Amino acid sequence: MILRMDLHGFDTALEDLTDILHACVQAGASIGFIHPFTLDQAQAYWQNQVRPGVQSGALDLFVAQDAGRVLGTVQLIPAAMPNQPHRADVAKLLVHPDARRQGLGRALMASLEDRAAAIGRTLLVLDTRSTDPSRLLYQNMGFQIAGEIPKYCRNPFEDRLEPTTYMFKDLS
Repeated sequence: MILRMDLHGFDTALEDLTDILHACVQAGASIGFIHPFTLDQAQAYWQNQVRPGVQSGALDLFVAQDAGRVLGTVQLIPAAMPNQPHRADVAKLLVHPDARRQGLGRALMASLEDRAAAIGRTLLVLDTRSTDPSRLLYQNMGFQIAGEIPKYCRNPFEDRLEPTTYMFKDLS
């Protein structure tokens, strides 16, 4: 089941969200964090960066739940600038490594797209490390490549830089 989280739901799911982020980084996800990466750092991300956005309404947080456990998440962040009322960013699509290949990422993205359309956002933008499998998921869901930036992000395990691909999807 895919849910859009409110603040109470966020607080209830914090432990699962922390576990997902930590597990994804440990599995090599390039989502802004590098090794070593602790559970405390994962929890701090959710508490300090995401919770205020959920509380203020600056972002929508979606979770995939099964049997009361959160197994995946994604964020929709509507652009705040007056000249971009039609645009939103997709951020941190995460599926726990133990729950991958079950359609959760696709289901999360479908719910995010439905919400974007409901609030009048017709252009979605995201970035992903060019070698990540998520790039294929996004392409299969209709995202187009806008371009690639070489040496954009640090590999989470090694001291080397990797390219990132920027993608977009027109929902209009």
